[in-house]
Amino acid sequence: MTNRETSKIRILSIDGGGIRGIIPGVIVEYLETRLKALTGNQNTKIGEYLDLIAGTSTGGILTSIYLCPSDQQKDKPKFSASDALNLYMDHGKEIFHKTFWQHFKNFELWNEQFPADSLTKLLKEYLDDTLLSQLIKPCLITSYNFYDRRAAFFNSVDSHKPGGEVKDFKIRDVARATSAAPTYFEPAEIYSINQAPQYLIDGGVFVNNPALCAYSEARGLNFSDNRILNGTYQKPKPDKPSAKDMLLISIGTGSVKEKYEFHTLKNAGLIKWLPVLIDIMMSGNSETVHYHLLKMWDTLEDADKKDYYRLEPELKNASADMSDVKSKNLKLLYNAGQSYVFENTEKLNEIADKLLMYS
Repeated sequence: MTNRETSKIRILSIDGGGIRGIIPGVIVEYLETRLKALTGNQNTKIGEYLDLIAGTSTGGILTSIYLCPSDQQKDKPKFSASDALNLYMDHGKEIFHKTFWQHFKNFELWNEQFPADSLTKLLKEYLDDTLLSQLIKPCLITSYNFYDRRAAFFNSVDSHKPGGEVKDFKIRDVARATSAAPTYFEPAEIYSINQAPQYLIDGGVFVNNPALCAYSEARGLNFSDNRILNGTYQKPKPDKPSAKDMLLISIGTGSVKEKYEFHTLKNAGLIKWLPVLIDIMMSGNSETVHYHLLKMWDTLEDADKKDYYRLEPELKNASADMSDVKSKNLKLLYNAGQSYVFENTEKLNEIADKLLMYS
């Protein structure tokens, strides 16, 4: 670090996974606690020590909360990592609450499992009318436009460019769209501030692990321009950085390695295959992204190789069901996050040290 003319770009990426967002929430809360100890400032918030955050689905919701601006200081984060975690711990049962009719299995064959009203209300309470363009740092939040048949990437930088109104949205609408998981919630119909419509579903259908997308997004940004990244730095930030200029932290929502027996799927139809395919699609995407990033960082010098971290906790005894909000499972998910922190304290302390060092 002492020989570098510029500092590194600090990137956090968070996978999708519904209520399992509790696990990365616990890990990020620990990183924030460590930063408070290192800086001696109990008001430190994680959003201040990152240059770009990317998220899919539940990761997109966390991204929105970490980067939401304070009412008093628009270049400072409003929420702590604990505030973000509390959305899940305190309100998870509201988000995944079924109506009377949704408890019947036949109903789920024709309609989504959960009404979106509670999630929409909570996002409004947390994020109010904050715009994508008002987030304190660049972000990348994924979704999929099923009407136009294209991937949708929401980033705050494009909303600042000429004509950016067409790409500027209320961040609560973006959070609703990235988490509109098919069969769980109804699709999201949202509008930019100039009333351009978007018809969207969960970004996890094509990129459950957005870390590679985060890398690509960072490659095109001019981080030395403080009009894009608020705040000042102890050292200049590189423009259009490559892997050697990045600290990339990618956090999963709990690894799922359920084995599927050949004889149970040999003659399976749509009903049996659908949940299996969703599971394989999500885990397979995350593994593929990790593979590519490992290969990219393996080409670097030894010191820089260590600046890519994939944190993939085990679910332990928690359910893999993305909507299991029983009190017991919420506690198990929280414990899985805490277990990962306990077992990887040295690694997480190293990450926190680098977040501060690359300020």
